Amino acid sequence: MPKRPQTKNSNAGSNRQRAFSVKSVSLGDVAQHAGVSTATVSRVLNNPEKVAAKSQMAVNASIELLGYIPDGAARALASRHSGIIGAIVPTLDNALFAAGIQSLQRRLKQHDYTLIVASNEYDLVEELNGVKMLLRQGVEALLLVGSQHDPALLQLLEEKGVPYVCCWAWDSDSLQPYIGFDNRKAARKIADYLLDLGHVDLAVIAGRTKNNDRARDRVLGIRDAVEARNLRLAPEKIIERSYSVKQGREAMRCVLQLEKLPTAVLCGNDILAMGAVAECQSSGIKIPDEISIAGFDDLDMSSQIKPALTTLHVPSAEMGENAADYLVAQIRQEPLQPPVEMGTWLMVRETTAKPRTR
Repeated sequence: MPKRPQTKNSNAGSNRQRAFSVKSVSLGDVAQHAGVSTATVSRVLNNPEKVAAKSQMAVNASIELLGYIPDGAARALASRHSGIIGAIVPTLDNALFAAGIQSLQRRLKQHDYTLIVASNEYDLVEELNGVKMLLRQGVEALLLVGSQHDPALLQLLEEKGVPYVCCWAWDSDSLQPYIGFDNRKAARKIADYLLDLGHVDLAVIAGRTKNNDRARDRVLGIRDAVEARNLRLAPEKIIERSYSVKQGREAMRCVLQLEKLPTAVLCGNDILAMGAVAECQSSGIKIPDEISIAGFDDLDMSSQIKPALTTLHVPSAEMGENAADYLVAQIRQEPLQPPVEMGTWLMVRETTAKPRTR
């Protein structure tokens, strides 16, 4: 099995404060630390409703501090025989993640593995808690999304020797394993396409960038393209919204209220773009005659709406398949091909055209 990559952020200081090694913590250690019996710890884990709230809090705090994993899950991790792989994604309410996870599950089934999925709602603390929950279920490996994670999460996986891979992102400078694409480079590609058409006045409807490296990098990529041509992307023309059609409509409403209407709008994903298209149609704005709109992801429905959406195709299904193969090979200690950066490509359809003189 290849040597597990080391993370840049070791979080060593906080780990020194732990009273026990996470690899050797027992039920008795938790009981001693919490000042209760082992039977109480067992009840907290299996029948918490039978334990007083004060004791529950003490036991859960000790489990958190010591990094305890119940014996059954620990044995599964040690023997690599649970047959379970976990995935934690920002949200299940996103067709792109759904396609990737479906592909991951289908490929894992071919390898005789079962998938457990959790979501973190773009919250790094929730992601860490979700990973701990999955480890308690005895998962043998994990799929994570993006490049931004709590250092404690990566340190936990390293300490326990759990294989993992980060998808939907790519960072050639990182020591973390990636199977994905460069969001910044991809966003610059679609921005360059609009600039090449002659659009010099752009607006951006982005996803929320907090704890979302993909949304952040897509905005940066658009900035790169604009600034490379000595143009400026005004702050009021970058609008962040959650990924939904409703939020896309609300953001487009803000764009239409700008003193000067931009000739093109780049959206952080296809769902936001569909909302923007719907709002323009409701407002009597002709697409692409009066304004061009582009998305990102290339969902199945993007080619079916009218007008069909210009967007950037993301290889979500291929990511799921490649991630499954990579994680299973890690578990089975089989030879590994180093992951390579995956490509994206422009899908030019009906929502973009050269800007017309107003």
